[in-house]
Amino acid sequence: MAVGDADIRRKILELLEPGKTICPSDAARSLAEDWRPLMDPVRRVARGMDEVEITQKGRVVDPGSARGPIRLRLRNS
Repeated sequence: MAVGDADIRRKILELLEPGKTICPSDAARSLAEDWRPLMDPVRRVARGMDEVEITQKGRVVDPGSARGPIRLRLRNS
């Protein structure tokens, strides 16, 4: 089964809880057994979601320039 952007978006929102963060790999792992190819799509979809902030070391970062490990959280958490 192919995983589309809408599937990724739904999964990210399903996994996020107020005040908590997730790693993009959490979403990828829950969508496919072979989850590694989904990492770039998950990061891309998360960057386009208004309700999601991308953080590094607890601080909101510019998703276009973030390199390395990131976390996702609901905006206003």
